[in-house]
Amino acid sequence: MPGSPRPSLLHMRAVQITRFGGPEVMDVVDLPDPTPGEGETLFEVSSSGVDFADTHHRLSAD
Repeated sequence: MPGSPRPSLLHMRAVQITRFGGPEVMDVVDLPDPTPGEGETLFEVSSSGVDFADTHHRLSAD
């Protein structure tokens, strides 16, 4: 529901890519919430997407 608080402010879900390959190398992980530095702003993102260009870029080391 828009405007409702996050259930946990201790972590965020992210897609992490640590090696080359197809979509199978995209791992969903829980990471600590980032802490904004001086002069920075932290925004809450409730949804995002991964498109073909993101997966295609990961297919080659070149």
